[in-house]
Amino acid sequence: MTVSSSPPGIPSPVRLESWLHDTIGGEPSELVDIQLIAGGRSNLTYRLTVAGSGQSRLLVLRRPPLGHVLPTAHDMGREYRVLTGLSGTQVPVARPLAFCADTEVIGAPFYLMEHVPGAVLRSRQDTAVLTEVQARELSEDLADMLAAIHGVDVEAVGLAGLGRGTGYLRRQLDRWQRQWELSVTRDVPGYGDLVARLTDRIPAEGEATLVHGDFRLDNVLVTVAQRPRITAVVDWEMATIGDPLADLGLTLVYWTDPGEEGWLNPAEALDQAGVPDQAGVPDASAAPAPAARGVSTDATASPGFLSRAEFAAGYAERTGRDISRIGYYVAFGYFKLAVVLEGINARYLQHQTVGEGFDQDGLAVPTLVARAHEVLDADL
Repeated sequence: MTVSSSPPGIPSPVRLESWLHDTIGGEPSELVDIQLIAGGRSNLTYRLTVAGSGQSRLLVLRRPPLGHVLPTAHDMGREYRVLTGLSGTQVPVARPLAFCADTEVIGAPFYLMEHVPGAVLRSRQDTAVLTEVQARELSEDLADMLAAIHGVDVEAVGLAGLGRGTGYLRRQLDRWQRQWELSVTRDVPGYGDLVARLTDRIPAEGEATLVHGDFRLDNVLVTVAQRPRITAVVDWEMATIGDPLADLGLTLVYWTDPGEEGWLNPAEALDQAGVPDQAGVPDASAAPAPAARGVSTDATASPGFLSRAEFAAGYAERTGRDISRIGYYVAFGYFKLAVVLEGINARYLQHQTVGEGFDQDGLAVPTLVARAHEVLDADL
């Protein structure tokens, strides 16, 4: 082994190398390097360089976050199962290699997968490298990919038991409310009323499909060539069987139109909020604010990207689904993201986050709750 130090979350490179040797025996297994892949807000992801027999290869390891981990969250076995099922389908994923439930190896369950080339486009600075034509092509590809995820034959790929489908939204509301109660660090105005409004307005049951649970631009890997290509969809920890419009609603929460940059910046967001547009999200037409240092949502504001309304309409055209109640699902997406960020804030306050920008996540929560109310007000 040539690793002299390791990032947080990998306490013993020696034990990890021994596990690699036993698990991928016959292939290169000397652990040469461990690098934390920056940018994740939840599970920790590492790029491993392993070598042997005159060759080397890159692998990727995923483990839960440090510290405050909520019940049923960050299930590495579940994510590994989804990747296994989707391998070889129209939804590109990294090929899973092995799952480890033994917490003695690195202190938590984890799994190993192949490294997939591609960039993560998280901010407008990242998407500035795209031409307007490339940005539009990537927008269309994202709509195609979301439709493809929702079109997976879950029986055929062995994922039918991933979730119950029926009663999905009510179970989700209950689940995220429980997570909030376990994470909340302060009183957030309007939160209780938001839960009540979402509960009272749950849409009628519809089709149940595979849902990603956190589908957005920076949860795909992209090779930026003359024609951009999505090489993998990542971060499947919240995947289940449920209402596909919940996926679309959360995607629209993250999808930022020109003029809305920095809306999640706590100091600017409430000044930016305006009248909701036809896709159910407030139209922030005021002057751009600085991008949030925590969660970034401005990547799709670069020239050439479809607007939020165009993306929603394109999804409806591809799938034939009725999106007339999409405002509810967008409000639900704001609620869900608020709970997620409050959980991250709890870990930050316990000094259990790895990386920068986590000081902003808790500050964004009231903005998300307020936006959810605005969307529901417009959806009357």
